[in-house]
Amino acid sequence: MSDQKGRDTHRPSIIPRSDHTVSRANISENAIKVLHRLHKGGFQSFLVGGCVRDLLLRHQPKDFDVATDASPEEVRRLFRNCRLIGRRFRLAHIHFGRDIIEVATFRATHEELDEGDIRGQTDEGGRILRDNRYGKLEDDVWRRDFTVNALYYTLDGYSIWDFVGGVEDVEKRILRVIGDPEARYREDPVRMLRAVRFAAKLDFSIDPPSEAPLWELGHLLKDVPPARLYDEIIKIFLAGRATESFRLLEHYRLVGHLFPALAAELDTDADGQLRRLLFDGLATTDQRVNDEKPVTAFLLFAVLLWAPVKKRFDELHSKGMPPIPAMQQAVEDIVKTQQSHISVPRRTTIPMKEMLALQSRFNMRRGVRSLRFLHHPRFRAAYDFMLLRASSGGFDSEAAQWWTDIQLADDKTQREMAQVGQGARSGKRKRRPRRRGARKRSAGQGSQE
Repeated sequence: MSDQKGRDTHRPSIIPRSDHTVSRANISENAIKVLHRLHKGGFQSFLVGGCVRDLLLRHQPKDFDVATDASPEEVRRLFRNCRLIGRRFRLAHIHFGRDIIEVATFRATHEELDEGDIRGQTDEGGRILRDNRYGKLEDDVWRRDFTVNALYYTLDGYSIWDFVGGVEDVEKRILRVIGDPEARYREDPVRMLRAVRFAAKLDFSIDPPSEAPLWELGHLLKDVPPARLYDEIIKIFLAGRATESFRLLEHYRLVGHLFPALAAELDTDADGQLRRLLFDGLATTDQRVNDEKPVTAFLLFAVLLWAPVKKRFDELHSKGMPPIPAMQQAVEDIVKTQQSHISVPRRTTIPMKEMLALQSRFNMRRGVRSLRFLHHPRFRAAYDFMLLRASSGGFDSEAAQWWTDIQLADDKTQREMAQVGQGARSGKRKRRPRRRGARKRSAGQGSQE
């Protein structure tokens, strides 16, 4: 049975504990406490979204989110450790030390709002402008983007409630949009990026009807606030699957709508050097994430923007601007242009600009300035990026080795290396003969004295 919008309104398929693999042993104790207290208070409560999907896939979820029919104020009355956040749509955060369980009240779809209600506005292209009214569980399902993210786990019988065939799609490893894909992408263009992110992260295929619009609707991303796109880019590239994510973004022609200057340079990258650096950098990012090592957003954006920065640097340097000012200006110009597409915050752009501006200093190996450079606060980040350039053929490998060796050398050897701008020499160093003219000048000055 379907409603007038063409949506299936049948009761959920309830999968009992005997027919699914979700175990309470893998669920956060704090999340179970929240579910229990909501249930004891007379409210419906479910684990929902990615945590249920990941549990079915036998992955350990990063977060556990709860959905309920209790209002935020009712949730706060039940939990003394609760804080309400948000303006348009309030969420309850239940704090257990550093662990936070997010509790959201069921929400209605924008289609369910009364005609003329400003909370259900869309623009001419179908993008949702406002959408913030509470609803029922059946309404909440249709707000979810993909079937695998619309699964509800309850402690009542430890069962999974599935309205849209999400359990079967998890088993088949298929990503499927709930409802009409094109309409849902138009409602919120970020769903296209989420499709790429989940396909890469979970190693799922996107079913053909959900995939088809991706090639044609990338232009809708221009209507998304640049700050929101930054948040999504961070989620895409810092999830341990950056290389696959970028390949999918290219495959669906979305890179040009996010990083137009990068896309233009990759199109003309005849020898593949820029592409090698890009994918080496993304692979390094993936390795650090998967090794649970810290990853900095400024290094990620340096990798993504280096190709256009290098082109702009070459233009400025060819016109006579010295290397260091040329690099500083190139970084400034490209970042300024990129901000109109993705709003990168100052906490990311400032260290990125500093790190990229230092790249020209790696060409200066002789003299005391090279020794001072070793103690620069951004040296290590700049050095790591220089190694990426060297591995892709964009920087002299001998020079890269020199900068590696000088860091490992003792003070005396460092001074010797910096004096000649090469590796430390063995044996007694020859004195450079004085110029004859200099000797005469010295003698003349001595006689006058």
